[in-house]
Amino acid sequence: MPILTVELGKNSYDILIEKGALKKAAEIFDPDQKVLFVTDSGVPEKYLSEITKQVKNYVVFKTEQGEQNKCIEKYCEILETLVVNNFDRKDCVVALGGGVMGDLAGFAAATYMRGIDFYNIPTTLLSQVDSSIGGKTAVDFCGCKNIVGAFYQPKGVLIDPEVLSTLDKRQFSCGMAEVIKMFASFDKKSFELLENEENPDITDIIVRALKIKKDVVEKDEKEKGLRMALNFGHTAGHGIESLSAKTDFPLFHGECVGLGMLCMSSEEVKNRIKKLLIKYSLPIDYKCSASDLKSIISHDKKSSGESINIIYVDKIGSFEVKKLNCDEIIKMCKGAIDLI
Repeated sequence: MPILTVELGKNSYDILIEKGALKKAAEIFDPDQKVLFVTDSGVPEKYLSEITKQVKNYVVFKTEQGEQNKCIEKYCEILETLVVNNFDRKDCVVALGGGVMGDLAGFAAATYMRGIDFYNIPTTLLSQVDSSIGGKTAVDFCGCKNIVGAFYQPKGVLIDPEVLSTLDKRQFSCGMAEVIKMFASFDKKSFELLENEENPDITDIIVRALKIKKDVVEKDEKEKGLRMALNFGHTAGHGIESLSAKTDFPLFHGECVGLGMLCMSSEEVKNRIKKLLIKYSLPIDYKCSASDLKSIISHDKKSSGESINIIYVDKIGSFEVKKLNCDEIIKMCKGAIDLI
């Protein structure tokens, strides 16, 4: 079983990557621990059944799928489940699902009894290549994404590429948006691989993306410098996502990140990214109010005084940090999406 180790001293942990690895899930945590599995209705029942049969004592918390469930109310419901079922500091929480479940379960584990063990088993491409590692846990609040949360590293991560066979095309495309993001800002050769190969091996793509994320997290665990580069596309993207959530046809996170990348790229990079977004059936335009987008962006966590740190990609494989005010960001967005 291929293993990558995130080296963070006492907070180090392994990422196990292998087709069929779900059958070995108990290897990443102590099967004698009491386990709270946090999952959603979008995860096929067979995946949960495969894991629970490997555990002696467990409780399942299941919610509906969707970003709207990454909220204070669901977080409190998880805490209540932990209390009612007498979980203590020796027990653990396991997220089974996409990034929403990872964020929600991880934040509950980080705060219950001041922190109990947390393990992540991501089942979407987006969460496998990005949010499953790095220790960012959070819930949305007052219309702002990830505004309440904590850095809390998992004890282990298990990635089974075979679970992607049941992922719908739109969710798979959202994962590819995060892959494009990392390759565009860190890895020119891998970006060119996406451009030149019709169907690149997905396990190889996952490993390439995780090596980038692992290296960045090891150098900057708490996002004080280099790790900000992983936010390429997220400043405008999170704003678009928040606005989209209020419509009848909300966009997914990866779709919004793709649009956000177009806002923060040179013309050359924008054109190359746009071709990949089209290749992977991702949107390349969005219409919204400039004033509404500005209002959301003004609450960005990366803001510092009147300016916001944004990641700008001028050449594929590299990036720069720019300090811009909201008006400057909106001006850049107008050159990429349809703002009214």
